[in-house]
This record gives sequence, structure tokens and C-alpha cells, in this order.
Amino acid sequence: MKQIPYSVLDLAGVIQGNTIADTFRNSVALAQHTEQLGYKRYWLAEHHNMPAVASSATSILIGHIAAQTQTMRIGSGGIMLPNHTPLIIAEQFGTLATLYPDRIDLGLGRAPGTDQATALEIRGERFHAQHNFPKDVLKLQYFLGDDNYEGRVRAIPGEGTNVPIWILGSSTESAHLAASYGLPYAFASHFAPTYFLEAIDIYRRNFRPSAVLKEPYVLACVNVITADTDQEAERLATSLKRLFLGIVTNKRMLLQPPIDSMEGQWTAMEEAAVEQMLTYAFIGGKEWLKGSLHTFINETKIDEIMITSHIYEHADRLKSYTIAADILKNL
Repeated sequence: MKQIPYSVLDLAGVIQGNTIADTFRNSVALAQHTEQLGYKRYWLAEHHNMPAVASSATSILIGHIAAQTQTMRIGSGGIMLPNHTPLIIAEQFGTLATLYPDRIDLGLGRAPGTDQATALEIRGERFHAQHNFPKDVLKLQYFLGDDNYEGRVRAIPGEGTNVPIWILGSSTESAHLAASYGLPYAFASHFAPTYFLEAIDIYRRNFRPSAVLKEPYVLACVNVITADTDQEAERLATSLKRLFLGIVTNKRMLLQPPIDSMEGQWTAMEEAAVEQMLTYAFIGGKEWLKGSLHTFINETKIDEIMITSHIYEHADRLKSYTIAADILKNL
């Protein structure tokens, strides 16, 4: 099995007892740390009206991280395109690509990244803009490309930067779109595992080569929490499980400190729902993690793995990424 690139998804999570400013400082420190460990990309995701997630102004945060790193690609995982017009995103990412040449990625999703009431505030009369997603992706490619220099409406900056575009997805619909456009495909298996295997199969079978990509390219995002022992990793993972429990019960809260056991924290039904969301969560010590990641990569034949780690203590989070990198560079 060949070594594959490994990358980072940072949701800019806000931790109980910390401020949003602390979150941003920790994101910079994590990006610098993982860059030194050989991680290829560092992506941030657009979310709104979520007290535990501070990446709502995604392009600004991308610029902030890019300014304080040197070689790692920084990008979006993703920008929720229906929340914006293609021209605005072309200008924003064209600016980023001009400031940080050949280091910016533009992952695109069609979901609002929030609840319906907030989506209405964001989109206004464009509330149903997700239906325009396929043609808006093409329009965005055009604005960022080389062929619009005589157009009435131009993205300046942006035109000619050809920022790499990815299609993000958590369903089979996105797989068909990524395949038909010949774009790389990133799947959100870290929270929506149900259609992962079906979606990447659809993408590969239906892929049409394009000017930007000759063969299908699949990136899978997964949860990884590792430590010196299986027991310590399981303890650290209680923060993640409580976070997902809040999603299941609609009682969302900031990332909480780890606890010794989840016993008494959830009902059997809630536990099953959380564990289903965590189908592709890799929680354990180094030896267990090595075998599990090897099996996952070998069976799915993914081209790149992206890791997200909801860990309460910043030092434990850095250590988890260190262990994961040591495994992935030696698989």
C-alpha cells in the first residue's frame, strides 16, 4: 500500500472555559505544528449560529492561518456556495491565491452550514440558492479561469488564479456532480458516514476526466483521537462523544472536558445514534490506530485522508496529530 497524503480539518471549535480568541490562537499553533509534521492541507469549514464553532468568516480565517504558515495548503472544507454569489467567492479566494500563490484550496458544499432560520438571514431572497449549485460551480470556475478577460463582469482579483476547486459531500448527489465535472471529491465521513462507500463508488464509476483532473481523487475526512494508551484515547474521546450527543439531543454546548466514562450520560438510543455518526472515528493508542488506519485506507482505496480531532486540552490535541502523522508517514 502506497503512502497517501494526510491533512487536517479544523472546525475552529470553542472549548468550555476558553474564548474565541483562544480558539484562533490554537488554530494557528495547530497549523504550524502540523505543517512541521508533513500534513499537506489545513482546511476550515463554514458554519453559522453555532456557539461551539468559530469559523463563520471562513475566508478571513484562511488568510490568517496562511499568513502564519509557510508551505502547507490552506483552504475551505468547505465554503457553502449557496450562501454567497460565485463572484464574491471568486474575489475572496482570488485575493487569497494572489497573497499566497499555489497554497489555497476551495472546497465547496451546497448545505447552508446552519439551521434554516439562520440560512434565511444569510440568503434572504436567495433562500433556495442550493438548487443553483451545479451551475454556480461552473460560474465560479469561469470567474477564476483564464477565459473571461473580455467579460462584462470579472473577478479582480481572481481571474486567472485557477484556484483548485473540490466538491464536498455527505450524500450520493454530490458524488454524481464531482464525477461529471471531473473534480476531486472530499467526503464528510467524520460526521455523515452512511453514504460514504456508496458515494465514492458512484464517483469513481462515473468520473469524467477534465482539464484539471485526469483520474478520480477521493479524500475522506475522519475523526482521530489517539494517545499513549487505548484507555487514555477513550477518555479523551468522551469530549467528542458529548459534543455529538449534544447534536443528537439538540442540546448543543461548547467542547467539554473529558470524563472517565460515558456511563449514565446517554440513553441506549442516544448512544446508538452517536456511535453511528462515529462509524469512521479512530480512537485508540498507537498500535491499535496503526492497524485500523491501514485497514481503512487499504479497503477504501482513498487517495488522501483528512483528520479532525475534537480534544479538550490543546497539548493533547497536538500530541494526537503527532502520533497520527508518525503512523501515516510509515504505513
